[in-house]
Amino acid sequence: MKKLARILTSLNPTSITIYMTALVMVLFLVGVPFLDLVELKTYDLRFRSRGTTPPSPAVVLAVIDEKSIKAEGRWPWPRAKIARLIDILSRDGAKVIAFDIIFAEPDKNPNLELINRLDREIGASHLDDEGLKTFLRKIQLEGDNDKKLAESIMRSRAKVVLGYFFHMSEADLGFSITEKEMNERLRKIASSKYPITIFEQERMQIDPFIHAYAPQPNIEILSQTAHSTGFFNMLPDQDGVVRWIPLAIKCGHDIFAPLSIESTWNYLGRPQLILKVAAYGVEGIMMGKEFIPTDENGQMLINYLGPEKTFPHYPLTDILHEKVPKGTFNNKIVLVGSTAVGIYDMRNTPFSSVHPGLEVHATAIDNILQKTFLKKPKWTSIYGALCILAFAILVGAMVPRLSAVKGVFLVSALFGLQIYLAQWLFTHAALWINIVYPLLALLLLYISLTIYRYFTEERERKKIKRAFSHYVSKSVVNEMLKDPSRLKLGGDKKDLSVLFSDIRGFTTISESLSPEELVGLLNEYLTVMTDIVFKYEGTLDKYMGDAIMAIYGAPLELPDHPQRACNSALEMIESLGKLNEKWIKEQKTPLDIGIGINTGVMMVGNMGSQQRFDYTVMGDAVNLGSRLEGANKSYQTNIIISESTYQRVKDDFFCMELDSVRVKGKKVPVKIYQLLGKDNIPGSRKEAVNFFHKGLEFYKKQEWDSAVESFQEVLAKDPELLAAKLYIQRCFDLKIDPPPPDWDGVFSMKTK
Repeated sequence: MKKLARILTSLNPTSITIYMTALVMVLFLVGVPFLDLVELKTYDLRFRSRGTTPPSPAVVLAVIDEKSIKAEGRWPWPRAKIARLIDILSRDGAKVIAFDIIFAEPDKNPNLELINRLDREIGASHLDDEGLKTFLRKIQLEGDNDKKLAESIMRSRAKVVLGYFFHMSEADLGFSITEKEMNERLRKIASSKYPITIFEQERMQIDPFIHAYAPQPNIEILSQTAHSTGFFNMLPDQDGVVRWIPLAIKCGHDIFAPLSIESTWNYLGRPQLILKVAAYGVEGIMMGKEFIPTDENGQMLINYLGPEKTFPHYPLTDILHEKVPKGTFNNKIVLVGSTAVGIYDMRNTPFSSVHPGLEVHATAIDNILQKTFLKKPKWTSIYGALCILAFAILVGAMVPRLSAVKGVFLVSALFGLQIYLAQWLFTHAALWINIVYPLLALLLLYISLTIYRYFTEERERKKIKRAFSHYVSKSVVNEMLKDPSRLKLGGDKKDLSVLFSDIRGFTTISESLSPEELVGLLNEYLTVMTDIVFKYEGTLDKYMGDAIMAIYGAPLELPDHPQRACNSALEMIESLGKLNEKWIKEQKTPLDIGIGINTGVMMVGNMGSQQRFDYTVMGDAVNLGSRLEGANKSYQTNIIISESTYQRVKDDFFCMELDSVRVKGKKVPVKIYQLLGKDNIPGSRKEAVNFFHKGLEFYKKQEWDSAVESFQEVLAKDPELLAAKLYIQRCFDLKIDPPPPDWDGVFSMKTK
């Protein structure tokens, strides 16, 4: 408990993970309007990513579009035209005709008003002409468009569903209505009441339904004759986009069904229709054997199929003039409404900001008929919480242990996985799971842990920079910064290359120079040599007076470290030549250096005490490199490499076998080689090297005279291969004082 309390009361990756997770979980449970809005926008993007899907052939739209307005005149039209429309659609075999139009006021017919006025005047004048009265009544009947529409509805073989809407509040209506008027309005929409409502609990503690203030019904004559009615209200989300459609609205003591439910119900032959209410709220609607899921308030998620005109559109003027092929509306639900600019019910949907409300109703009907319901069950909230928790544990555990790049990769991968999974479930399983809050947990945790790492590790980074910036190139420093744990006492065994460089006769040179001149000369020399080490990403182990020790392959992993060491050595000799030319012109003393390179397994790491330590290498392989550097003086060479180095670089560099030597303290001899260059070796030198190798063979066979001839040929072809002089002298000495019978031709190095 004490350990947990210490973790929670201090700032560390674990406490940051716990607190950030708790914060996001609280936000998720409470709900933040801005984040909820972002989630809604991601929901819309899922539709667009999914693309369009084909609608059911059962639903078509008869539309009052610009073409119809131009042909038939300004809306509203005389209801005789609507009556004719019903007659035509009924004859063509339509099964349901649903109106996304309300007939809230009697039709205004100026001619009928004139006849009615004339009838009143005749009655007031006590004219008893029965013929005239009969004629007037006949004209009245012929001019009554509302009655014509009612008669057309009554004789229609298609079920006619009239739409109406609810005023959701008294302020929406603009005035208060009496109880009597309210009852009258409710009576006119009684056909859209749910016939059966089943409550799981008789006495519910909550009223889950959406409440309306008062309906705006159709006129009496049409309400009485219509086969059914249904409201066409839509309730947009906070951003104005219609994503849900209410399937149940309560007004007074009754619960009413929408145009989409009534149209589908009539189309399916009016199966048993039940509104089911669970303890937590509305569960859904049973239509026969089919179940229509809703949220707890009785709203259904609309599974949009695509942008506007996804469903077939037929202009009303073409239908009225019978220009539509016969059978077009056979066995169809025909939704009648407006799409003309200026008079239609414009809605904002995930696919479009200009979407006819008529098509929204068509989409809801299509969802019910095809059973393509989008679902957001209660368990998706549990999934969201578990997702937040899983991401928090994974990010909190991994990010502090990963480099910045790997941390970004991990978070990006989880980010992409969450989006992909949400889209896949949406497209293939019709499930809406939350994207935003799990992604928020990812981002907050990563940012928090990154900031923590920055502030707490900056001191460590500065320590590393101070320790290494003078000894390695910037790329090596950056590599060390990726893993500050390397800056600790201890070491590892690694395959590395070590380079030793030393100025020949430095003591004699230093005696001839003033301290200032010596320091200036040495600084200029060491700067050039160090830059070369850094150029090939070597690590400057240390300066030992005029000597340089460099490592290749640590701390930065370099698979080609032997090649880099050899390149460094060749460039050092080349650069020294240029320095000497410059110094001679300045009347300064030229320098000569010897370089030794060895490759092998060494112990590398920080050696020293807790208070002070150096990054260095140790081991026999290091000692051999140092001795090879010293051997240059004996062989009068500039660069000597070991056999292990030669085997790794022989395909890239031109080398000459110098000797087989036995290092002091070791029994097994090793071959050593003079590094001469890369691919720019003159032909004469190559010939000289061949003679040198022949001389070595004669030397090892104790054929001294033949060996001397070969080595003299070497000097004739390339006087700079001064190692030949050493062998000529050895041959003379051994000829005078022959070696013992067990002599193997190996030279034993007496000095370190």
